[in-house]
Amino acid sequence: MGYSQADKEATHERIVQTAANRFRLEGLAGISIADLMKEAGLTHGGFYKHFGSRDELVYEAIDKALQQSEINVTPTPGGAGGLDALLDRYLSPAHRDSPEEGCAVAAFAGEIARNEPRLRQRYTEQIERNIERTAQRIGDASPGVEPRARAILMFSAMVGALNLARAVSDEALSDEILTTVRELLKESVRGG
Repeated sequence: MGYSQADKEATHERIVQTAANRFRLEGLAGISIADLMKEAGLTHGGFYKHFGSRDELVYEAIDKALQQSEINVTPTPGGAGGLDALLDRYLSPAHRDSPEEGCAVAAFAGEIARNEPRLRQRYTEQIERNIERTAQRIGDASPGVEPRARAILMFSAMVGALNLARAVSDEALSDEILTTVRELLKESVRGG
């Protein structure tokens, strides 16, 4: 039985998805190609049938993770209620404790600046989209405020708070960071 193009595409997708999850969890240097391929249920030798280099896989995996994050962090319609729901989801213990499924912008914030220009450009495009979508929701929720400036502040605070909450060893402090930033951002959206 032959290996069809559809099989090859499904295998490629499985490798990219596995890498997207593991890179969010462990960082870009946190897993070897051999371990990644093993986790995807493949041999190390099969890697070059799908990718020309590790950098090619990294780009595809980060692109995939950013696309998935956009779906997960895009505010739902409904003005302040939609923003409250976003903040409740994003700045939650569940999101903090599941980086492999969470926001790729937060997961890669410390690594992208030291990476290749093409990867930095893709990351920049994602941040711009996130800011614009959040600004639209803020404008709907708080007429008369500077939506873009508040969106930049909100998104920066969200990413920073999530990263700090993940970094500290004290769970009570981690929870306090999430709760404090979440509630202050909700007040800010309402013009408080």
